[in-house]
Amino acid sequence: MSSDLAPRTPGAAPAPAEGDNRYKNVQDKLAKLGTAMDDALLELEDLLRSMQKNASHNEDVARDIENAGLDGQFVEVTNLVSVALGGAAVEVKWLCDTAQETADLTHETKSAHSRLYGALDEIRSGRREKTPKPGFFNR
Repeated sequence: MSSDLAPRTPGAAPAPAEGDNRYKNVQDKLAKLGTAMDDALLELEDLLRSMQKNASHNEDVARDIENAGLDGQFVEVTNLVSVALGGAAVEVKWLCDTAQETADLTHETKSAHSRLYGALDEIRSGRREKTPKPGFFNR
């Protein structure tokens, strides 16, 4: 059992929040967030599998320790590690589900944003003259 946890690279932040809400920038931010969530989901799923595997392995080790006739405290401690890993795996599963839901909502939001504002951006981007911002005529 070894830990493969390592610090993430500083470039992992999906998008800075600089307040630029132009159409293309919002689409870019949503794309980066969606990609980051998809990547995080893959990593969480790997972590979940690893934790479940380690919990099962610790169970087997505890059984081997017991069958070898060693002191019962070692069996108990090894079982406690197995139970702790199993409990942590349940929480990682919940985190995986939340990450999946967030990724799905991000992709849906990007699509809805494109559907609602894509045509307007195309019109505004194609003109030399300035055009009113969205909502200007809603008075």
